[in-house]
Amino acid sequence: LGVLFWSSSVVYTGIFDWYVFELLLAAMQVSNPNDVKIYNLSAGKSLPEWISERRRRALQKSDVELQRRIQLLQDFEMPTASTRVKVSPDGQYVVAAGTYKPRIRCFDVNQLSMKFERCVDADVQQFEILSDDYSKIVLMQVNRVIQFHSQNGHYYQTRIPAFGRDMVYHYPSCDLYMVGASSDVFRLNLEQGCFLSPYATDSKSLNVCRLNPLHQLLAVGSDEGKIECFDPRCRSRVGLLDIAMATDLLHTEDLPVLPAVTALQFRGALTMAVGTVSGQVLLYDIRSGKPHLTKDHHYGLPINSIAFQDNLGVVLSADSKIVKIWDQNDGSPVTSIEPQSDIHDMCVYPKSGLIFVANEAEKILSYYIPTLGPAPKWCSFLDSLTEELEENPQQEVYEDYKFVTAKDLESLGLSHLVGTNLLRAYMHGYFMDIRLYHKAKSLSDPFAYEEYRKSRIQKKLDEERANRVRVKKLPKVNKVLAEKLMESQTQRKSMKKRTDQNPLNDARFSEMFTNPNFQVDEESEEYKLLHPVISKHEKKRLQEWEEEQLARQASDLTEVSKQRCLLN
Repeated sequence: LGVLFWSSSVVYTGIFDWYVFELLLAAMQVSNPNDVKIYNLSAGKSLPEWISERRRRALQKSDVELQRRIQLLQDFEMPTASTRVKVSPDGQYVVAAGTYKPRIRCFDVNQLSMKFERCVDADVQQFEILSDDYSKIVLMQVNRVIQFHSQNGHYYQTRIPAFGRDMVYHYPSCDLYMVGASSDVFRLNLEQGCFLSPYATDSKSLNVCRLNPLHQLLAVGSDEGKIECFDPRCRSRVGLLDIAMATDLLHTEDLPVLPAVTALQFRGALTMAVGTVSGQVLLYDIRSGKPHLTKDHHYGLPINSIAFQDNLGVVLSADSKIVKIWDQNDGSPVTSIEPQSDIHDMCVYPKSGLIFVANEAEKILSYYIPTLGPAPKWCSFLDSLTEELEENPQQEVYEDYKFVTAKDLESLGLSHLVGTNLLRAYMHGYFMDIRLYHKAKSLSDPFAYEEYRKSRIQKKLDEERANRVRVKKLPKVNKVLAEKLMESQTQRKSMKKRTDQNPLNDARFSEMFTNPNFQVDEESEEYKLLHPVISKHEKKRLQEWEEEQLARQASDLTEVSKQRCLLN
């Protein structure tokens, strides 16, 4: 099958190859934290970019894990790590930035494959999709360069006075707002093609900026734990929120510095979520100076991205270790995602339960949570997969461990290991390393291999004997009748009919083939009246008898001729 990949024709026509379907079920990893199923669509091995195409094809043919891996989008990965991932406003393209070498990749969800890849001069700090599709993209690089791309490629680039950290595009005025290691909010008007006078703030440096999609309020978060809001219509500050003074974050003993704002997100016209460097997420009503809900990740790591899921009324917040999903009304946990590598960014596909995670690994992680929403239209087969898994739950198999009971431990002489790290208690027994089990088994029963070898040899001999030609064993009484029954049974087997109606296999008729009193007299008048026509079997017996008589006569003539020769 090579790399497992669903073409667009399969998606839209709904025609599933059931063999591939079973491979998908086997390859998909399912976790169940807090009784919420999370399907990891990025499980499996990935091939390095530097190997040759010939070697890649050979590995895909020989390696079972590579054949069974799931690729929701073909080549949905980066050479070393991914830093940002976003979905275009029309939902038809997924754009990701990563390294090394620094690059961006655009994926077409209709074709489930990569549309283009473009390398850049420096790492991408942030990027924005200006158009509904991929045709206009702006990149903020770590070397203060702002680079514009059209559908043809690189279009223009300029520089900003300070190192950038975040940016956002204001559609009504065509202004691109950029914040970074400066107290100013830089404005670049893309209609006029020039910089405008920046917005001045009271902070030394700014980390993040967001626009409310309804009333276009611009909010910027600073290192000092302040959020300043600007109205693009009057080009002045209209509000200031000090999250450190308004909350009890300053009284935390483990917090040596002010809680800098690292993430912002709006929901509707009034709700704003604020992520801090200390790992808290605060929900505000912008009309109030105090948060109505505070959620702590308890890891002490900066919050790097926040998203709202209106279908279920939950908030998704991510730091470098975990993605937590919790209720926006009371903060109760719904579930969580904890990948093996550090998280850089998170993106939720609109109106669905599909989540993309940019991380410190080659693969851009993809997770599907049916509780959050349905699968997108372009990968609607995910719903069928999850329904199939619900109907046929898979048992967990621990390939590297062996389950043993207390009685098994006694027979192996390993009872003294109870309570150590070598045994993990589970239900009525323990899990132990399979290598330790095999070693203990070989020591406790050194002749086990010899017995196994003998049993395998005996099994092979029995199979060979079964293929030999078997001589029919006829009973002493009614041999002709028994032979007829055997032949009819063989014919029934070849015609796939019932063979259990044979008197030879029935105990009720056993005496008919053992007791001489039941011998059929074929020379009697009654038998000849019942069988006036010679049967095929009797014809064969008559032919064999005639051949036997002719062979005897020939042998007798040969013997007579030999004697005459001797006499002469």
